[in-house]
Formats: sequence, C-alpha cells, structure tokens
Amino acid sequence: MKPLSECRLYAFVDTAYLAGRDPVEVARQLCEGGADLIQLRAKDRSAPEIREMARQILPVTRAAGVGLVINDYPEIAREVGAEFCHLGQEDFFDAGHRHVSELRPSGGGPGIGLSTHGPEQALRAVAAGADYVAVGPVYATGTKPGARPVTLEYVRWAAAHVPVPWFAIGGITLENLDEVLAAGASRICVVSAILRAPDVVEACRAFRRRLP
Repeated sequence: MKPLSECRLYAFVDTAYLAGRDPVEVARQLCEGGADLIQLRAKDRSAPEIREMARQILPVTRAAGVGLVINDYPEIAREVGAEFCHLGQEDFFDAGHRHVSELRPSGGGPGIGLSTHGPEQALRAVAAGADYVAVGPVYATGTKPGARPVTLEYVRWAAAHVPVPWFAIGGITLENLDEVLAAGASRICVVSAILRAPDVVEACRAFRRRLP
C-alpha cells in the first residue's frame, strides 16, 4: 500500500450499512473506486465473525494495494495480517493504554489509528505514538448518532497542529466536501455517503476526483 502520508480516501465496509450485500464484494468495489484505506467496522458481529470477514477481505485489499484497517480488535488485526487497527478513545486510553507500543509487544504488528474529538485528545494521541488520527465527527452523522459535531474549527486546528497524518470524519458528503478541504483537510473518511450511494464504485471515484 502507499504511505499513509499519500493516502487520501479512507472508506469503510461497515456492516450497519451493507443491507445484505457481501462485505467482500463491497470491499472490491471500494478498491475499484480508488479507496486508499478500508476499515472493517462490524459493531453488530462477534469477534470470530469479524476475524473470518477480515480473512476474506484481506486478499482483495492486498491485491489492490489498499490498506485494511480492523476496527476495535488489535488482536484480530495482528492475527490476519491487516495493516492497521483503529481504536476509539475509550478502547485505548480508557482501557489503560498509554502508548501504541503496548499493543505491539514484539515490535511488529499493525499500525494504530486513534479517534479524536478535540485538540487535547489529538495531542495525547500523537504523544501516544498513533500512526494516524481521525478528526471528528465534523458534522452530525447517523454512524455516531450520540456524538456532538466538532465542527470545522477542529479541522482548522488539526491542519495547523497535528504532525501525523489525520483524516476528517463524520457526515462528510460531496455537498460539504469543499468546506472541509478549505478548512485544511487533505484526507477524509467517508461511510454513509459511499455505502448508501446507488453505485459504490462511482461514489468513491467522485470523492477521489475532488481530493488533492
């Protein structure tokens, strides 16, 4: 896969938005559309089910040169050989971790991305050695219905202060993309605007065409 610094479009195989579709086929469509990273997010599935899905998806992403991110389960990311694991604040800091090296005891293993919802969390994530951070939710989103939007102010702050690759996330659509980019974002995460589109491949391509 390309270096994180060159990744622009971070897409999702989110089981909450599959509507009966095969996750492997959706991953293939996301790769075809130009996603640089794909996160497997399956809040409604058991760990064994997620492990099996990851094993099936990985050959697709690997063949396309796309990084696979496992949400919530660093041990599954390690077992299947995924490039990254993504964790929320509660899954990392609230679980007692202080540095990502604690999740890579042998020095190898997946890169770690951390969600952040404000400047203090972003600085803490960078200090903890996160390979990338997610900045959001920028707008209200059904993916995280209880989360208060961080607004474009946090995006502007991240553009000026976050030294590692960071991705704006949360309610980003083709309609509001320009203002997210104008606030300083060059990398975005998109869930529903792609997975709910009538044509996943074309939806990906539409975002890619607009990214720097």
